[in-house]
Amino acid sequence: MQTSLPVTELFLLALIIIFALPYAVWRLLRTDYWAPLVVVQIIAGILLGPGVLGAAFPAYYAFIFAPPVIGALNGIAWWAVMLFVFVAGLELDLEEAWKWRGETLITSGLALGAPLLLGAGAAWLLLVMGAPADWIGAKGATWQFVLGVGMACAVTALPILILLMQKLEILRTALGQRLLRYASLDDILIWGVLALILLDWERIGRQGAFLIGFGIAVVLVRKLIVAIPPRDRWYVGLVWLAGCGYLADWSGLHYMVGAFLAGAALDSKWFGGGEIDRFRDVVLLAFMPVFFLSTGLRTSWDMGGYTAFVAAALLLAAMIIGKLAGVGIAGKILGWSKGEGWIIGWLLQTKALIMIIFVNVLLDKGIITSGAFTALLLAAIGSTMLTIPIVTPALKKLEGLKSKAG
Repeated sequence: MQTSLPVTELFLLALIIIFALPYAVWRLLRTDYWAPLVVVQIIAGILLGPGVLGAAFPAYYAFIFAPPVIGALNGIAWWAVMLFVFVAGLELDLEEAWKWRGETLITSGLALGAPLLLGAGAAWLLLVMGAPADWIGAKGATWQFVLGVGMACAVTALPILILLMQKLEILRTALGQRLLRYASLDDILIWGVLALILLDWERIGRQGAFLIGFGIAVVLVRKLIVAIPPRDRWYVGLVWLAGCGYLADWSGLHYMVGAFLAGAALDSKWFGGGEIDRFRDVVLLAFMPVFFLSTGLRTSWDMGGYTAFVAAALLLAAMIIGKLAGVGIAGKILGWSKGEGWIIGWLLQTKALIMIIFVNVLLDKGIITSGAFTALLLAAIGSTMLTIPIVTPALKKLEGLKSKAG
């Protein structure tokens, strides 16, 4: 279908679809209990992508999502996800994690290590049972694929965890703070492993220069942030974010690694907890739906829908069993009460955005194929949708757990 509509009008039509369709489904079908709005937006992105809408109505898909429109949407998506990851870095509370370092290290380590091992095993099984070329990207090595998929299975989505805890009314409780400690430490390890996977031996000099320069710049930026008025800190923070993202990408790492480091290098108290919450909500409302669409546009069913769903089920099992087993072992070591590890394990296995961001990086760098990306995306959606229905009744039986500090 040919069109004479200006690109601006096509772009705005695309935005209407992106924002209106998921909201209508979420509100009219009242999916919030088992599928929060962000999950509905991710699913809508998949359905609006070339594999579903594009396959069923190719002419209309080509009409709305013309290349200039896709280019404009991708630019918004890049900045949206950088802002989101930056806020995730800001929300790290290393001081609190250090205060409870023994319990935090045991729980975080096992909560990350067990699903990582099971996820790596699932990745290896996919390679054995099928053609490796279906799963490993053109620029990926076997070890990068196995470690990348394993870490994707181990991810805890800190920002989505915060949203779910707000819904459960436990964010400001002692239990909520415990979960933030565990997830915060895992976040650091996740991005550290990603940096290792992306290590480019041909550009090691650039990456070394970036890390050295970043260390020096952190000292200077922290002094600057403290010295300027609070109203100016967000402006400086955004310039710092863009600079870190650019230099990380230039060095051969990914701009999202730079975005996370930019946020983690700063203290949340400088920006205010309430301000960060409002900023994150605006990013989720006004920008992230575009990222969800761009993610959906990258899904592929070339290997067949059946294969993708079977792979997703295998990965989902590795995620859930690994996380519950790891947290359960930690609970045995630390002497937790019955049912405590079950609740904490389910909340920490929440994936959604951070895992999707993580696997987007792996796809960008050619470490996984679009088929592997699709399977991981489906598994992330499934894990997040299970959390609230399972945790809600369990939490009602252990009301005293909310006030337990560790």
